[in-house]
Amino acid sequence: MTNKKDAKQLKEDLTFEFKNVWSALSDEKEKELFEVNEDYKKFLDDGKTEREATKDIIRRAEAKGFKSLEEIMNSNGKLISGMKVYANNKNKGVALFVIGKEDISGGMNIVGSHIDSPRLDLKQNPLYEDSDMAYLKTHYYGGIRKYQWVSLPLALHGVIIKNNGEKVDIVIGEDESDPVFFISDLLPHLAKEQGSKKLDEAIAGEGLNIIIGSIPYKSDDIDSKVKLNVLKILNDKYGITEEDFTTAEIEAVPAGKSKDLGIDRGLVLSYGHDDRVCAYTCLRAVLEVENPERTAVGLFVDKEEIGSVGNTGMHSRFFEDTVAEIVYLLDENANNLKIRRALANSRVLSSDVAAGYDPNYADAFEKRNSAYLGKGIALVKYTGSRGKGGSNDANAEYIGDIRRIFNMANVMWQTAELGKVDQGGGGTIAYILANYGMEVVDCGVPVLSMHAPYEAVSKADVYMTYKGYKAFYNA
Repeated sequence: MTNKKDAKQLKEDLTFEFKNVWSALSDEKEKELFEVNEDYKKFLDDGKTEREATKDIIRRAEAKGFKSLEEIMNSNGKLISGMKVYANNKNKGVALFVIGKEDISGGMNIVGSHIDSPRLDLKQNPLYEDSDMAYLKTHYYGGIRKYQWVSLPLALHGVIIKNNGEKVDIVIGEDESDPVFFISDLLPHLAKEQGSKKLDEAIAGEGLNIIIGSIPYKSDDIDSKVKLNVLKILNDKYGITEEDFTTAEIEAVPAGKSKDLGIDRGLVLSYGHDDRVCAYTCLRAVLEVENPERTAVGLFVDKEEIGSVGNTGMHSRFFEDTVAEIVYLLDENANNLKIRRALANSRVLSSDVAAGYDPNYADAFEKRNSAYLGKGIALVKYTGSRGKGGSNDANAEYIGDIRRIFNMANVMWQTAELGKVDQGGGGTIAYILANYGMEVVDCGVPVLSMHAPYEAVSKADVYMTYKGYKAFYNA
């Protein structure tokens, strides 16, 4: 019969649980954790759109010695082990490469994230006046819950291309002296009919109209005086006319900076954690890689929130074509087969967020297989929906490799899936990279209130994800 002491040892030997990161950190590591997250908050604030994030990623990469692949190609340069290069995809995505010692045909270590987030895009003909107020029409981008976007301060970010080809960058609502923008909601006194509707029907997509002005232009000879006054202000500041909106990409996002959440400052509250938290941790990790055995790649793509489509999404040929250029700069005698091998033999962490367990909505989660804030980087074997539809479903051998890498590097990790089996689901870029034959698993930071204007993550998970990606690059 097993005695109590033996049973305790047996339990220790045979069972496990995912532990809280905070309880395992030394004072020195905790200090480093907070420093990493201060830099992460700056990354969030400087890159609220995919264009801004791309610009910041390239700025940080160049400061660490990365050179433009286009410049190397134009100067008939060559690549050798240890070199650092980047490829810019139309200012909406970027790929960073640290050339490894091994032949690239043996594959790369890739961490792939996306830098677009749910938001409101201005329509091509957005500005109108109604009842002495000026408004902007919008079309929401990605999987938002429309009711969350009313009654909060918004900022406008984007670019306008004028008729003469000049590009004008727009950021209004982020500086303390800036005005902000706003979508009104119906007062509860008059909301009986609205309140009887389903949650996703209470606010209509065509009702997400942003207030931009209310003061009329001083003239008795014209109509739409408020609209004209708005156009005059924009023309005085940016030199644009109403026609210029037709060749613009302007996004409405929550105004203001990211903030520490909680009296203990253990969480970060911000717009755009999905997926800039994984983009940042990937970026920080790859910027610290020096002379790796296998070529290390940090991949940052656009359009994931709407299906990874278009010429800046993961479905485009950008990454494949960039790898081809890399292969030929390493070996001018390379053929297409070497490119195919470089892709097929690669290993990938599909760097995307996981759904953090939320006790306020416990019915949507299965507790044993949920990601918890504060327990480290989350490995997600499959995403998809209802029967794993549309998922990558990584194989056990590859997950075993990642497990060993993390354990050897003292990276605290956990496993997760996206809610209960029949509750819903979601997807990432994993299955697209897997189409090349790559080994791929989803792996990232748990998030509360995913796709809301403000989301929350644990600083501990940000830190462990950065450490996990760095260990992967060096494996």
